[in-house]
Amino acid sequence: MRHGTHGRRLICSALGVGALSLGALVLAPAAQAVDPQTATIDFDCGTYGKGNATLKATQDGTSATIEVSTSAIKAPIDIGANSVKSTLTLTKNGSGTTDFTGNSNPAIPSGGDVSTGPLTGTVAAGDSLEGKSLTVTVLGVTATCNATSAQAPGPFKF
Repeated sequence: MRHGTHGRRLICSALGVGALSLGALVLAPAAQAVDPQTATIDFDCGTYGKGNATLKATQDGTSATIEVSTSAIKAPIDIGANSVKSTLTLTKNGSGTTDFTGNSNPAIPSGGDVSTGPLTGTVAAGDSLEGKSLTVTVLGVTATCNATSAQAPGPFKF
C-alpha cells in the first residue's frame, strides 16, 4: 500500500511541475512583431532608374531592421558584399521622419538589383513607419530615390 501512495505522489508532483511550466509559457510576454513584415513601394532614382522595392522588417524590442531589394537601381559592375552604404528614410507616425542605416549587403552581380541591409533603426511601441526615400552609395557614387507610391499593403506598425 505504501508503494502506491508514493507512486501517486510522484505522479501528482510531475503533473504539478508540468502545470507550472505550462502556466509560465502562457504568462510569458509575446515576442514583439512588426506588421506587415514585408511591403513594397515604388522609387524614382532619377538617372539611375525607376522601379519597385521590397522592404522586409523585423523587430527586437526597440531595435528594428529593414532589408531592401530594389529593381530601381542596377549594379553597374559586380559589387562585393558589405560595400553598399544605404539610408532608408521613413515617415514616422505621419509627421516626422526616422532613418534606418547600414552598410551591409550581399554580393551583387553586374546588372543585378541592388539589395542592402539589414539597415538598423530605433522604434517605439505604436510607431507607424512608411518608406519615403532611399539613398544608396556604391563605389563613391550616390543615388537618391524618392518614393512614388504608397507602401503596400501599408505602413510598418511596431
